[in-house]
Amino acid sequence: MSFSILLPFLVAAVVSALATPIAARLAHQLGVLDRPNERKVNRRADIPLLGGLAVGLGFFVACALIIIRAGEDSIYTGHIEGFLVGGLLLMAVGAFDDRYTLSWRPKLAAQLTAAWVAIYYGFRIEHFTEPFELTQWEFQPAVMFTVTTVWIVFITNAMNLLDGLDGLATGVGAIVGATLTFICWESNETFGLTVGLALVGSLLGFLPFNFSPAKIFLGDAGALLAGFSLSLLALEGYAKATVLTFVVPILALAVPLIDTGLSIVRRALSGRPIFDPDKQHIHHRMLASSGTHRDAVLSIYFLTACFCVIAVSFTRLDGPAAILFLGLVVILTVRLMRNLGFLSNEDPGSD
Repeated sequence: MSFSILLPFLVAAVVSALATPIAARLAHQLGVLDRPNERKVNRRADIPLLGGLAVGLGFFVACALIIIRAGEDSIYTGHIEGFLVGGLLLMAVGAFDDRYTLSWRPKLAAQLTAAWVAIYYGFRIEHFTEPFELTQWEFQPAVMFTVTTVWIVFITNAMNLLDGLDGLATGVGAIVGATLTFICWESNETFGLTVGLALVGSLLGFLPFNFSPAKIFLGDAGALLAGFSLSLLALEGYAKATVLTFVVPILALAVPLIDTGLSIVRRALSGRPIFDPDKQHIHHRMLASSGTHRDAVLSIYFLTACFCVIAVSFTRLDGPAAILFLGLVVILTVRLMRNLGFLSNEDPGSD
């Protein structure tokens, strides 16, 4: 890997790190500060919430560099706009939410709009690969549109829901982003590689300020941007995978996906709206068992890294071996969730 390929990573990391103190001062001036309440883990008042602006600035500056260096290269032109336009929309709505606290309806509308923007610029789930003979089943346009929209919105929300402990969403996003970037590199997907490096660099540049004890939070602006960008990055490598079409990105994103899936099921079974917040997320349970923010976050980092290693391993499997391996992963995951108490409906903080 040449230095020129790594340049977006370095630029994104430096810009993000330099912009973070500025974003913190801006948040204090505008009053965009965290207010602890009964459903939040954080108990420290007045932590600035606009860290997502620093991450976004690092990411977008690096993307601009990619466009300038690519010139008229068709690999980038007309495709990177999906990241930029959709990401800017979500970052703006997230920043507004950090300041004024929006209801779920306008946030969902913004996520749907960003997803449709991405589809317009070519990010689409267009087929499913049959695992035995590797036959591709093409989706009809309506199915493609629906499946892609659900994928983007689900991943975007998953990262936002995971943002509950110092450095959690930032670190998990960096680990997953690095994995998806590596998969793009293995698949010779240059666009995904360069944009992925820019995303990972922007998150890592911000992480030292966000890790426990955090001096600034990612906020909805950063969590929505990270989730949206990861959802698109996953689509860059999925078509080149030699196994079931969705398995590799799903495994890489397993922790936020499991957390969101369990949240939806938990709230549906209890008759509550699926957007109703609670304190039974994975990070709440890990905090209850670990005792400290730092230990809980590091444990979830490790769990995410394990799933990412499995995802990379999956790219080397085909046919019955892939099905067998997937079955074992599912069984072990269910057993792990049960042992860690993730399948329990009890409030981890109730004792």
